[in-house]
Formats: sequence, C-alpha cells, structure tokens
Amino acid sequence: MPALVFDCDGVLADTERYGHLPAFNTTFEEFGLPVRWSDAEYAEKVKVGGGKERMRAMLTPDFVASAGLPSDPDALDEQVAAWHRRKTEVYTGIIRGGTIPPRAGVRRVAEAAQRAGWTLAVASTSAEASVRSVLELAMGPELASRFAVFAGDVVPRKKPAPDIYTYAVDRLGVEPEDAIAVEDSRNGMLAALGAGLTCVVTVSAYTGEEDFTGAALVVSSLGDPPPDGTATEVLSDPFGVRPGPLVEFADLSGLLGAEDATSRPPDSGSADGSGPASDPGRN
Repeated sequence: MPALVFDCDGVLADTERYGHLPAFNTTFEEFGLPVRWSDAEYAEKVKVGGGKERMRAMLTPDFVASAGLPSDPDALDEQVAAWHRRKTEVYTGIIRGGTIPPRAGVRRVAEAAQRAGWTLAVASTSAEASVRSVLELAMGPELASRFAVFAGDVVPRKKPAPDIYTYAVDRLGVEPEDAIAVEDSRNGMLAALGAGLTCVVTVSAYTGEEDFTGAALVVSSLGDPPPDGTATEVLSDPFGVRPGPLVEFADLSGLLGAEDATSRPPDSGSADGSGPASDPGRN
C-alpha cells in the first residue's frame, strides 16, 4: 500500500515559535547559561538541523569560557545531552498543555488516507518523545496509534540528507515512488526528494520565503472547512492539482505517478548532506 509520511514540526503543528523556542530559553535559564534567543535570532538558529546540533553550534571558545563549561569534548557532549534532555521535557510539557493548535487539515487528510488503506508515518529527526507528543496532539490518541514513528537519532545525518526518509520507506516496506511526504521547509523537501519521494509542502512560521522548486505542490496549509477552518492558498502547483478551498486526500494521492513528481530541483546538492544547508532543520 502507498504511504503518507508527515514531517513533525511545522507540519503537524507550528511548533517552532511557540514550543521549541521557549523550551530552549527555559532550559538555558535553568542551566544558568548566558544566552536567550529572540524570535529573530531563532529564525536563524532553525537553519541548523537538529536540536543538539543547534546547541552545539553556540559552543564557541568564548561562550564555553564565559559559561564556565568544560573544555574537554566528551564532557561538553555530556553537557549538551543533558541540556537537550531537559529541553525535550520542557517542550513536551508545552505540547501537553494544549496551547499550540494542530495545523489545519492534517488530521482530516490523515483520516482519509487511513480509510483508503494507506500506511501512515512520521519521519522527523526531532527527539522521539517530542514527535510523539505533537503527533497525539494533532491526530488524537486513536489515529496517532496507527502511525509508524521514525524519529530522533535513528539515522546519523539530519535533513537535508535523505537518510530519515530512506530509513522510513525501507522500514515500512514501501517503494519511494509510492510514498508522499508532507514537509514545511526546504531542508525537509530536499530530504524527501533525495530519497525519491513525492513532496507536498505546507509552509510554516519560518519557511514562507524559502525556495521550494521541486515540490509537487506548495500551499499555505491543507485547510479545514468553515466555520472555524482556514482555506488553502496555493503557492505553487506545477502538476495542475488545482485544489479547491481545501487540499483533499485525493489531490495528494493523484500525485503518485505524476511525471517527474519525484525529480530533484537542479540546485539540490545539499540533499545528500554534502552541501550547505540554508533553511530550517528540526529540533
């Protein structure tokens, strides 16, 4: 059966600004670290793929000295791991608090895919506990239990390397051409395309201005019906999907087999992890 594979942060819920950023800053405060990231600073920090990697990136010699941190690399790694464990605890508490709503349409489309017999999965290099908390928030406990979750450090390289998607389709027993990924960032899109999946993009808080050349469809959200829902704005539709006010499951399933729907953009050298990344990674 085909598979519908969601990214987590920015796709299931717009978690970066209202979840990860305050969780990082709370952790820094608790550990007495001389840093607090503003929203503008965090918009740049998300370009580093992975939460631990984001923390490591601030460990310049001056920062290590000013924070009174050990200079031994192994001791620093242990310190970063402790920060990240606490950050994950704070973040999952924020998610459980229910203050961050799911993104429009994700549950509606997942329910339709499940009824059609498709395999459901999440592929994210965020910590698994964080991913599962967002998944349950977005889908509800019953539907969330139908998802396979591939998360955390199950692969060595973060997006835009294709590793997490290659791992996911291999474990699911699905051919890449029979899977659709739903992403929100260029890094995520490059990872999906690099693994041979068709990619649909729903832009999120920090990704609206990124280059999504190569995506099969780019929209503001999947959309939900009125009276409380948000209509979809189509930003790019190279295969003529022409969704109505909502992106329907049939719109996505129709992309399988579309000519060149899994082709990479011409400048996607970083999709194999060898080139520079210039867009958000995950936490």
